[in-house]
Amino acid sequence: MIYWIITIVAVLTVTFFIVINMKAFGGVPKGERLKRIKQSKLYKKRQFQNISHTPSITEGYKMSKVTYDFFLEKKDPLLKPLKEIPSIHTDLKNRDKNQDVFIWLGHSSYYLQTDGISFLIDPVLSKYGSPFKYFNKAFKGSDIFKPEDIPNIDYLVITHDHFDHLDYPTVQSIRDRTGMAIIPLGVGAHLERWGYAENTLIEEEWGAEINLKNKLKIVFTPARHFSGRRIRQNDTLWSSYVLITPTKKIFLGGDSGYDSHFKRIGEQYGPFDYAILENGQYGEAWRYIHTLPEDVIQAGIDLKAAHILPVHAAKFALALFIHGMNLYKGLQLLEKNKN
Repeated sequence: MIYWIITIVAVLTVTFFIVINMKAFGGVPKGERLKRIKQSKLYKKRQFQNISHTPSITEGYKMSKVTYDFFLEKKDPLLKPLKEIPSIHTDLKNRDKNQDVFIWLGHSSYYLQTDGISFLIDPVLSKYGSPFKYFNKAFKGSDIFKPEDIPNIDYLVITHDHFDHLDYPTVQSIRDRTGMAIIPLGVGAHLERWGYAENTLIEEEWGAEINLKNKLKIVFTPARHFSGRRIRQNDTLWSSYVLITPTKKIFLGGDSGYDSHFKRIGEQYGPFDYAILENGQYGEAWRYIHTLPEDVIQAGIDLKAAHILPVHAAKFALALFIHGMNLYKGLQLLEKNKN
């Protein structure tokens, strides 16, 4: 009996290490990159920190219960569309480079072209948002864009390293069509393992201001979230961005719970012509790390944004429930602000 227990444990251990070392899980920061991380003011107690105390689960909820519900409990049927999602496939490769365009590719992935420069943000163009093709499958109709549809791009922008924002098959496929990659500190370990040269990575932390081509500038700004593709979390940074061009200002939000950083960014860099904010796949248990609908409205107000472009929805079922009351509160807040 003891022999079989030892054998099973050994097999499971070996299997775990084989799986966790698959390329999809990326790399681990080491060497000079790890040295930079340890010197960062944002890195304390062996992990990156948010500005405010940020529990992964809201008070009154238990991690065990939330995890059980996520994997085993029947989810709200409203989370998955009853029919194929209607979509329009845009030919990205034949767009006029001088034309300003924003093309949503599903979930938090989008193609942005402005002032003659092209950006691809958080591209997940696989049929799944996980390390395995059998989990977290995309809704029918939401996966019409493929990696081969992506043209040569000036800048790949990654907000953080979660699987629904940093997709190994997509990022590896477009490597030779990518000029530079803009990534938070630590995320370069993944890209380098996937074949990206170190001199093609713009890898910084909050506060860094980087001059880009055509007199554009991008600023690494805070977000309230977390990171991690492997067992250990928060060993890489997460970020939002401020994109400043000769003609406009755009806030690239990534994933973030609501906090004071939206107001600070609005005061320092606003007003914004556009704010691209997550508005989907949320829940009360995750309110510190994902915005609720009324939070999205308030974030837009704080940022002094003329227009909000909502993302983080309509491709994967990542949350447990749709909270209609929160949406109602959000609409009330927007109407109140108008008056």
